[in-house]
Amino acid sequence: MRINELLTLRGIKLNASVTSEEDAVEQMINLLDAEGCISDKGAFRKGIFARENLSTTAVGEGIAIPHAKVDAVLKPGIAAMTVPNGVDYSAPDKQPVTLLFMIAAPASGYGNNIHLKALQHLAILLAEPGFKTELLKADGPEKFLQLITEEEAKKFAAKQTQEDNASGRKMPSGKAQILAVTACPTGIAHTFMAAEKLTQQAQKMGVAIKVETDGAGGVENALTPEDIASCDGIIVAVDREVEMNRFNGRPVIKTSVTAGINKPQELIQQILDGKAPTFHSASKEMEVQHVSGKKNNTGSNIYKQLMNGVSHMLPFVIGGGILIAIAFLIDSASGVTGGPNFGSTTLAAKFFKCVGGFAFNMMLPVLAGFIAMAIADRPGLAVGFVGGILAMNGSTFSDPAGGKVSAGFLGALFAGFIAGYLILGLKKLCSHFPKSLEGIKSILIYPLAGIFLIGIVMSLINPLMIWINVGLTGLLSSMNTNAAVACGLIIGGMMATDMGGPINKAAYLFATASLSSPGANGMGFKIMASCMIGGMVPPLAIALCTTLFKNRFTPKERQSGLVNYVMGLSFIAEGAIPFAAADPLRVLPSMIAGSAVSGALSMAFGCQLHAPHGGIFVLPTITNPFGYFIALVAGMFVGCFILALLKKPLPKEVYDAKLEEGAIDNTI
Repeated sequence: MRINELLTLRGIKLNASVTSEEDAVEQMINLLDAEGCISDKGAFRKGIFARENLSTTAVGEGIAIPHAKVDAVLKPGIAAMTVPNGVDYSAPDKQPVTLLFMIAAPASGYGNNIHLKALQHLAILLAEPGFKTELLKADGPEKFLQLITEEEAKKFAAKQTQEDNASGRKMPSGKAQILAVTACPTGIAHTFMAAEKLTQQAQKMGVAIKVETDGAGGVENALTPEDIASCDGIIVAVDREVEMNRFNGRPVIKTSVTAGINKPQELIQQILDGKAPTFHSASKEMEVQHVSGKKNNTGSNIYKQLMNGVSHMLPFVIGGGILIAIAFLIDSASGVTGGPNFGSTTLAAKFFKCVGGFAFNMMLPVLAGFIAMAIADRPGLAVGFVGGILAMNGSTFSDPAGGKVSAGFLGALFAGFIAGYLILGLKKLCSHFPKSLEGIKSILIYPLAGIFLIGIVMSLINPLMIWINVGLTGLLSSMNTNAAVACGLIIGGMMATDMGGPINKAAYLFATASLSSPGANGMGFKIMASCMIGGMVPPLAIALCTTLFKNRFTPKERQSGLVNYVMGLSFIAEGAIPFAAADPLRVLPSMIAGSAVSGALSMAFGCQLHAPHGGIFVLPTITNPFGYFIALVAGMFVGCFILALLKKPLPKEVYDAKLEEGAIDNTI
């Protein structure tokens, strides 16, 4: 498949006058329609904007490649357009787009993922220095198409020769060989642009290179064990996880895919100068060196290790917590209003509470286990699990069985990190063992010594953790009304501060930990209620604002606003992130204010939530659901009106640009 097989003269428009991203998309859809590629412009438009909502298809340096794979495409095709004055396309480098290619791919037939192949070819062609400038200077569609045809013939003929040389079978004598892996989150344009930039720079420096691309269509030009064994070094330019264990013991530089595009010479030169650190897969202790030459930040590593534990813990917390909440709801519907057996009085309620309780009680062991695994790989998992169980039971030397008072969430956190670093210490101690003992390390030495040591350590620190946990529970139980409302205000505001980021996660972890030690007055359940309502407000407030104050938002934003109603009601705060990222100085203060008001009101109304998730769907399980609903609506309107005051109305021509054509209903 070549670009000149999909692009015709009728699909090329030069020196176009474009007013907006929506206008650019519409003009290019008309070009594809003229080529006979699409049967339904509205359906294809919807596919294009659905893809744009995932992430912009602008790739930087003035280039955008919108694309869609939908049933409305009759045959694959490409449209091309130059925009000398540029158009804002939400590009990652903030630069206006002057060259656009739109790819239409049918949902079935014509081979699999033809649009990915077209994207790959375009990325390779456009990475050639000066080629974009030549296209922009083309004096007619014929010249534009001729330039592409000639460059394709030259590029892909040369590429095949280069791949043969870089395969390790035709290596020029004495020439350094470098390997590389490129991968971006979507696996499309940036993956192949980084590969092309590294290839071009290696040619200029007289270095042989082989680049593996881990794209949306799978791995291409895969590195073989022979390649890895004989290379001088490996550049891993990725923005997502790729298979790294195969590089054990080899010089590796791990960096971002953007660095692969923008700084290929520096990366290659580090390999040639012998500055790439040796990668050790067994302990995950690779000294990750970026182009700046700095190692990973310690705080960043700790946060990633914590989030590994949290991400594995949440399904147990959410699933188990909601089942427990259903047990309370069943007993309430049966006329039971409280008491020590509330939630297990009826047989049905007891079933839900037992199953949910088993799942919920896995929270602390899973948290500790996967924190340890993030630090020390699989050998840390068992030791972390045991440490989490010891924390959960509050085991001490005087009471090894425990079970009376738990060391709680803090104890499990310590257990996870201690277990991980215990295993790293054991690995260093065992590194001098004879190779004949290599096989017994993971199955005998690490688990036996690790579990024994974590037992000793947790028995020592559990008394302190229990004291802190009991003190925190007592503090929550003794809060007066004013202090409780202030707590709700802070928790609610934190949930909207970065919507899924570290501050949001800290508030949520505190709330879920409070569920396991709610206190005599149910303060932990009240904190959970304030936490959830604080996370629900941002997307709902934005959705309400796009409905009541439409002239503050573009057609695309108004469409996204509709989706936020569903996300907000489902307690998915991340729905507000695109709006916050686009206009943080106005959106974030508005959302923080709205969430803080809701959190404070929820606390003032005495609302309690036994489930750690669920949004509007667990409203019947909340004590004082009417008050909770009032608090939610109040926060929505506060956030909505503050945002409307801070955001100025858009110029009428921007707001009305696509209104007459029905874009608001059809674009997304």
